[in-house]
Amino acid sequence: MNERSSVTELADILRREVERYPEGRKLPSSRALVERHQVSPVTVSRAIAVLAAEGLVVSRPGAGVFRAAAFAPPAAPATAPPPGRSGDLSWQEVALSADAGPRTPSAEPLLATLNVPAPGVVDLTGGYPHASLLPERLLAAALARAGRRPGAWDRPPVEGLPELRGWFARDIGGNGGPLDAGDVLITAGGQSALTIALRSLVAPGAAVLVESPTYPGTLAAARAAGLRVVPVPVDADGVRTDLLAAAFDATRARLFVCQPLFQNPTGAVLSAERRAEVLRIARTAGAFVVEDDFARRLAHSDSPALPRPLAADDPDGVVVHLRSLTKAASPNLRVGALTARGPARQRLRATQVVDSFFVSRPLQEAALELVADPGWARHLRTLGAELRDRRTATIAALRRELPGLLGAYRPGGYHLWLRLPDGTDETALTAAALRAGVLVAPGRPYYAAEPPAPHLRLSYAGVDSPAHAVEGVHRLRRAYDEAAAG
Repeated sequence: MNERSSVTELADILRREVERYPEGRKLPSSRALVERHQVSPVTVSRAIAVLAAEGLVVSRPGAGVFRAAAFAPPAAPATAPPPGRSGDLSWQEVALSADAGPRTPSAEPLLATLNVPAPGVVDLTGGYPHASLLPERLLAAALARAGRRPGAWDRPPVEGLPELRGWFARDIGGNGGPLDAGDVLITAGGQSALTIALRSLVAPGAAVLVESPTYPGTLAAARAAGLRVVPVPVDADGVRTDLLAAAFDATRARLFVCQPLFQNPTGAVLSAERRAEVLRIARTAGAFVVEDDFARRLAHSDSPALPRPLAADDPDGVVVHLRSLTKAASPNLRVGALTARGPARQRLRATQVVDSFFVSRPLQEAALELVADPGWARHLRTLGAELRDRRTATIAALRRELPGLLGAYRPGGYHLWLRLPDGTDETALTAAALRAGVLVAPGRPYYAAEPPAPHLRLSYAGVDSPAHAVEGVHRLRRAYDEAAAG
């Protein structure tokens, strides 16, 4: 019996067994399943992954595998409109969510980007560059030097080290720009900064506007803060500013969260015209714009000149800016910056102190050593070239294997957004992909409301070579054919 058939048979057995468990009940351990079914640990791991992709079980690292809570199936995909009736229905995403109450947050889409895949599985979901793309020697040297700095183990200011705050202020606003060290708080990475902003700037039960589709971590953090999430559709030029103005009017929201650069998952870059319009609309509404600038250090070597952050052109304190060193340096270097001006900064500071007191001083010292090292700029150039090569290989493979699924893309970030044919079952396709040995992300978790169409998101940063990205697309093609035949 080959490995794939073993995985399929074990998944079928476990699928039947899981139905007898109450929700939340823990399944037998991997060791027990190996002994009971006389299969390898790899077979057990892959079979569990199949069930997790189908939403039947939840894997909690260090705790075990549990039966997942029941969930309603996604709404039936919309069919293509008849000829002559192809109107713009994007406004419905706002209308259907403007009065929705807080929803239970889910960490599953985030865990999918953090979990380590089973051996032999090509990971096209990862949220961080592959370990081979990270500057391990630079980091090790920075940590060693940081540990020898005078006072390195003293308690830091709660706002963060002044030198690091000053570096972030210049990095975001430019030399002589509108920001200084006093406008910056050091946070434990970008996700922590996002959570602090959502909990600080609006009260529970209030509406928060988000891009649609958007990063699932934004949705999870907003719902955990008890906010009403209202989606505003995105196109190739970024957020639809006509719908953004309508959403502010309909909801009286005081907060809009966006990713103007290499938006996750679409890759859109907010156009120059819409940049100014977003700030104007927010000022008129008396609202804040949370600018999640997560991908600025992930620009490809063939990217055009990057637009300035919104925060660099905002003298009035409308923009609360998030930036992190984590993605470009290491998942373990959880050092980021939360930038705000005026009373908003004091509220953000209070929330951060309640949450975590402060960020580890040795880690802040290491971050300072890293960005001051001449090797940091060389690393960023190398990373941009490597991401370019992986993107080029992935796009070429998609055009060869799955023509028609690839939409517009920008040379930056680490992901591609695939539009599937109407009627495609995303869950079945992702499960088939896992059986074929490749991890991909369904599009549904990226929407706050009913998705207008089925999608897949591919991340090419987590593979160790362009060749593995190509192999992942090849396996996805086999899964696509299997799902279509089924």
